Amino acid sequence: MNNGVRTHTALHVVKGAVVKVLGERAKWTASTYVKGNGGVLTVKFDRKPTPEEIAEIERLANEKVNENVPINVYELPREEAEKRFGEDMYDLFPVPEGVKTLKVVVIEGWNVNACSKEHTKRTGEIGRIKIRKIRFRRSKELLEIGFDVL
Repeated sequence: MNNGVRTHTALHVVKGAVVKVLGERAKWTASTYVKGNGGVLTVKFDRKPTPEEIAEIERLANEKVNENVPINVYELPREEAEKRFGEDMYDLFPVPEGVKTLKVVVIEGWNVNACSKEHTKRTGEIGRIKIRKIRFRRSKELLEIGFDVL
């Protein structure tokens, strides 16, 4: 399995941990970036997290990896996906109107996201997640969470 797929799937796991630790206000993804083993998740947020919060995000993300839970991908007509999963599956970047079928990635009780990328079948295939760098951009209210998959 290529590293990009593992790293991209880790974005969903990290995002779930971010929302668990920082709350619903951190649920809007502004952007994602993946290159090899490294990734950056950027969410809309209003402050820099404490070192304890960052450690807890990493701990919860790795706990979810260790649980080796399935990653379900549903391919549904957009209308049905919106009825079933609601606005929470979307990020700050909208899915273009012309897209009539959505792929929705679900890690049960953890993360739901409309996402057309390739993913691992289970969280255990990701490997250990190490948070490397946190950057808070106050002027834009953006929190960048850089991580590696080991």
